[in-house]
Amino acid sequence: MENLNNKHKKLELYKVEEPVTIYNSDKAYVDIIDHPLFAKVIEKSKKDALDGEGLTTEEVMKSVIEKYPFLK
Repeated sequence: MENLNNKHKKLELYKVEEPVTIYNSDKAYVDIIDHPLFAKVIEKSKKDALDGEGLTTEEVMKSVIEKYPFLK
């Protein structure tokens, strides 16, 4: 039993704990809708879609499968 206690004490020496990070933020929760650039990004995305810019779903899926063949 004494040998088991010695091993337990040795393991405690190697115990690693993740450091606690504290961020000093004014808001605890930030809603993206409140962000001033959100409306601009949405409007640009809508305009690009109507103008035919961007990629189709099929083009994106083809690209992803070529890049990551293990996802088939």
